[in-house]
Amino acid sequence: MRYSLLATIILVGLSGTGAFTQTPVSPGHDLPNPYQSGVRNWGVLPDSRTWGSTAGVEIGPRNEIWAIDRCGANTCDGSDLAPIHLVDLATGRPTRSIGAGLFVFPHGLHVDSEGNIWVTDALASKDGKKGHQVIKLSPDGKVLMRLGMAGMAGGGAMHFNEPSDVVTASNGDIFVADGHSGQNPKVAPDYITRVLKFSKDGKFIKEWGKLGTGPGEFRNAHALAIDSRGRVFVGDRGNARVQIFDADGKFIAEWKQFGRPSGLYIDKDDKLYVIDADSTAVSNPGWKKGIRIGSARDGKVVAFVPGHEVDKNPDGAAGEGIVADPAGHLYAAENTLRGVTKYAKK
Repeated sequence: MRYSLLATIILVGLSGTGAFTQTPVSPGHDLPNPYQSGVRNWGVLPDSRTWGSTAGVEIGPRNEIWAIDRCGANTCDGSDLAPIHLVDLATGRPTRSIGAGLFVFPHGLHVDSEGNIWVTDALASKDGKKGHQVIKLSPDGKVLMRLGMAGMAGGGAMHFNEPSDVVTASNGDIFVADGHSGQNPKVAPDYITRVLKFSKDGKFIKEWGKLGTGPGEFRNAHALAIDSRGRVFVGDRGNARVQIFDADGKFIAEWKQFGRPSGLYIDKDDKLYVIDADSTAVSNPGWKKGIRIGSARDGKVVAFVPGHEVDKNPDGAAGEGIVADPAGHLYAAENTLRGVTKYAKK
């Protein structure tokens, strides 16, 4: 079974030349698992309230962990709870909570080199006054920047269409993954899904991508990460692949060996962590949910951390966001099970 699945890996060099090769791709289910069983509900929210759904967990420049909680539910629309939490690594308890009243469906989470927090809001509020934006916050919750028009979905430079994730480069450039519903087979052919690039002060630079399955096309650009060379990794979830681009949007490669990616994290050593929350016998036959760990340099997968068993469901569950701390412990943002799961190294 290990080598029975084939996928096309397209490799294109930075010089513009490339080759197309058929390479066997293994789901990696028999790879080593260097982690203990996940500790569910690791983070304890203020007043011990119940975690809502989350897709975002991130580490900051001082090794601080931030996590999203959708206000005890799967939406913050109409809630006065703060959905973004700074979580103490030793206790799992939030030491600060920010963002109350700002978000409808907080989704993507990024902490930049200065410790500022970036959050994508992937839906519109019922009153149309919030959502479809990217909001930059200071660590104490002050709004520093807004991208997109509040509550208004669309294309072009001024609007977002269900933005899924955001990341900043070493020079401050901002990249946004747009088009959360792109994997839905019922979306219209002109549904907007793409990656946008802005300068550090929020000036639109360019965009690339459209709905589709070819190189540089997406069916839900769901997650973003940047490696040490400044390459932009996009979790193209609906197409069950990671796509790699240079900082100007030039296509470099597609990698199928990491499953159906919901979340990406690349550490300082270019170790790539990809969490697969969506693979099922229908959506990605032969692949299981879980965390695949490998190299952002050559794409080799070296470890697989299985997802959770859920009520004897053979597909189980896994989170949508993933991050590692300096000790190598993993933290997964759980959408279905809710809360944060911690995987300690063996």
